[in-house]
Amino acid sequence: MKITHYENFPVASWLCPARLRPAVAAIYHFARSADDIADEGNATPAERLTDLAALRADLAAIASGQPHSARWPQVFDPLCAVLQAFALPAALLARLLDAFEQDVRYSASSQRYPTDAELLDYCTRSANPVGRLLLHLYGINDAVSLAQSDQICSALQLINFWQDIGVDLRRGRWYPSLQAMQQHAVQEADLLSGQASTNASRMVAAYCRDARALMLQGAGLALRIPGRAGWELRLVVQGGLRILDKIEAIHHESWRTRVRIGALDSPLLLWRAWRMG
Repeated sequence: MKITHYENFPVASWLCPARLRPAVAAIYHFARSADDIADEGNATPAERLTDLAALRADLAAIASGQPHSARWPQVFDPLCAVLQAFALPAALLARLLDAFEQDVRYSASSQRYPTDAELLDYCTRSANPVGRLLLHLYGINDAVSLAQSDQICSALQLINFWQDIGVDLRRGRWYPSLQAMQQHAVQEADLLSGQASTNASRMVAAYCRDARALMLQGAGLALRIPGRAGWELRLVVQGGLRILDKIEAIHHESWRTRVRIGALDSPLLLWRAWRMG
């Protein structure tokens, strides 16, 4: 999992109410710190898992009203205040750590996801908790909203995978499932070579269609949330869909070229957000 995924969420943006910005920033910095432990530097897998376990212990400590170890004060001092002020569900933060640990283990053993269903299951830990944490801050907890939030967050995670195939492969992360590769007759060499591959393009195109459909299933949440929070979510949705547009524009060869959203996309995103209803 990469921090670019979390940056798909507008962190403490100008659309976020001022009273919630410290809370959103605290959640972000917790996730980023865990992400850095899992991905950055030259630590061994065993060292990464040990550090993630220490991060988990500090989370459990502050959730139970105990002091943290002071190893990451810049993370846990503000997070402790947020947990108390908003009764933030620490279990959702712990699920993010589950995903980071899974990434380390899969990468260390060169493990592949056997099926797309198991890849989606991973998203329930790597992405969906972030959306549920944000909904908690806004006081939204009905079943329909939670389900739509999960759809949006899983779609964002999947979009991030297909945007960053080349980056992930260099880090030893392999997200296309064995099921999809077999279905489309894709070999590992097709993605590792950096060359064009009709079969690989078809696989990425299918994945992008599924991610778009999932995003559109959840998009109605942005129309039901009032005020600036709803507009913020509209832009999140449209940002994900725009990345899919850009992957399509390069013939779904995202293992060769990484697409990204830039300042020039802003007018289109704002127009599309307004057109949502």
